Amino acid sequence: MPAITATFWVIKVLSTTIGETFADYLTVNVGLGPAMTDAIMFVLLVTALVVQLRTRSYTPWIFWLCVVLVSIFGTQLTDFFTDTLGVPLAVSTAVFSVTLVVVFAIWYRQERTLAIASINTRRREGFYWAAILTTFALGTAAGDFATEALNLGFRNGTLIFGGLILATWIALRLGAGQVLTFWIAYVLTRPLGASLGDLLTQDKDLGGLALGASATSLLFVAAIVVLVVREQLLVNRHGVAEKGAGPRVGRGQDLAWAGAAALAVAVVGFGLSMAQGSQPGTDTQADVAPDAVTTGAPGASTAARQPHPTTKLGNLSKFAVIVADVQAKVSKNDLAGAKTRVKDLEVAWDDAEAGLKPRDATKWHQLDDQIDAVLTALRASNPAQADCASAVTSLMHTLNTFDGV
Repeated sequence: MPAITATFWVIKVLSTTIGETFADYLTVNVGLGPAMTDAIMFVLLVTALVVQLRTRSYTPWIFWLCVVLVSIFGTQLTDFFTDTLGVPLAVSTAVFSVTLVVVFAIWYRQERTLAIASINTRRREGFYWAAILTTFALGTAAGDFATEALNLGFRNGTLIFGGLILATWIALRLGAGQVLTFWIAYVLTRPLGASLGDLLTQDKDLGGLALGASATSLLFVAAIVVLVVREQLLVNRHGVAEKGAGPRVGRGQDLAWAGAAALAVAVVGFGLSMAQGSQPGTDTQADVAPDAVTTGAPGASTAARQPHPTTKLGNLSKFAVIVADVQAKVSKNDLAGAKTRVKDLEVAWDDAEAGLKPRDATKWHQLDDQIDAVLTALRASNPAQADCASAVTSLMHTLNTFDGV
């Protein structure tokens, strides 16, 4: 296990953001779908954990590869419960909370300690990785539940969860137990990383920096690689730090490297956001007429009207325009073209989830279900025009209805 340093926490937060953005990128942007993405990540995670458990001493690149993969798979686990099985986030949060308590109870009963500094046997490490996977799943469910139920949004979520971690550190300095504060902070870094990822990826009209999932993932992976390579070099040069000890080269250098990495991510992210905004044609809504909404009847002409300014979900016209294109293709029985165009709807809707869902979760879920119905109809092995037309018409009707509510 690594020493618990500032570098440790920076890498941990960056890895949680990767879990939020990279899984979505593979599932939606690449088009692997939830099942294939889950299968690939599960195989990679099992392989990495086998290598980690067979390693005799702390090896940074192996350890952090496992953490990144656990972050991705933990996110997918919660998404599977929520999106595929339809389990409410409140229930998922409760289930994962109980599961984590059970893991800790068995771990403590067997080993009489939960300290990361005491992990020096394979069995203790097994308990550790079981707890880590559960904390990622719990952090995802609890963070999404708080964001949705309390309408926090990703900007407020970043501030609130960051503030809770700061409060946990203050509690540690005031004498709270190291083991307790470590695990509280470990759980809280998951929703913090998710909120930070959403802040970077969401469109500017939703309050984000509009970097997109791919750019954010690459930026954070680059920062993780730099910090992990440095950790590996230090281990090669100085050996593994004693359990419970600080960084080998002193806390000053550790804080400098961790701070520099965090600052670099912030500066590069902001710079890319500004550069993107200054380039014509790079807006994520460039291919969408901003105020166009169709009447919703199959084959009907497009009629432009200004969305109502008090719409809780915001301006839905960019989705309505894509749906209108799909609807026109379906009316002409161009189902192949409609299937291709509906991919744009899937990507745009997924990208905007973190910004739209907290505004009105009930309406978001209604639209989400209808979008899924359109995707299912168009992606059937033998799609029927009537089924596709019905699904698209229902979706367009709902978009027009919500536009003024």
